[in-house]
Amino acid sequence: MNYHYSTPKEEPSTLANGRLHLKVCGMKHNTAEIASLQPDYLGFIFYDKSERNFKGDLAPVPHKIKKVGVFVNAGIQTVLQRIEDYNLLLVQLHGNESPEYCNELKSKAKQIQIIKVFSVKDAFDFAVLEPYESVCDFFLFDTKGKLPGGNGYAFDWSVLKNYPSTKPYFLSGGIGLEDIDNIKEFTQRPEAKYCHAIDVNSKFEIEPGLKNTADVKAFKELLNKIHIQ
Repeated sequence: MNYHYSTPKEEPSTLANGRLHLKVCGMKHNTAEIASLQPDYLGFIFYDKSERNFKGDLAPVPHKIKKVGVFVNAGIQTVLQRIEDYNLLLVQLHGNESPEYCNELKSKAKQIQIIKVFSVKDAFDFAVLEPYESVCDFFLFDTKGKLPGGNGYAFDWSVLKNYPSTKPYFLSGGIGLEDIDNIKEFTQRPEAKYCHAIDVNSKFEIEPGLKNTADVKAFKELLNKIHIQ
């Protein structure tokens, strides 16, 4: 069944005239190198059970690259502390956080944007998005697997043909250099209208948290040639 509902406000199809943004997530070891490539977002995972769990000092990141903190069912105070510690501009919620949780976080950290993650396998009930419409800035669709993220394989993007919202979303889940043609083909479909960014992680790693700079550079160059219709 398709779910269609009105949203609180109209969102732009993307935030840069049809250009797909790039988010490199799971940063840990070579942040400065990847930052030099100027992706739009860098993601840092604050989750003890992740091999990419970030601790310690953060290498300088140009302000125009937005730092995203990734959390899984973390306490509000923990998230607020990480926002302060690392000057985060976005918070990505990868657990079972409720709309009430998102609303409370938004009220206490008005400067941040919230990305709410939803895991997809063979099908997805888009009705679950509606309570989050007014309390999140972006959705992110990732592959449903054993881990909250970084499972290394993609879901069937055709599921998104039933996307009922106008809220910009991140497309994630096992995306690698070999998927550029698939991404280009995806952008020709109506459901790609609100695809804001491509989120990459494990397919660009030498080891967990250590990215292959050359591969990220090549991917970014190819991604920049793709435009949402």
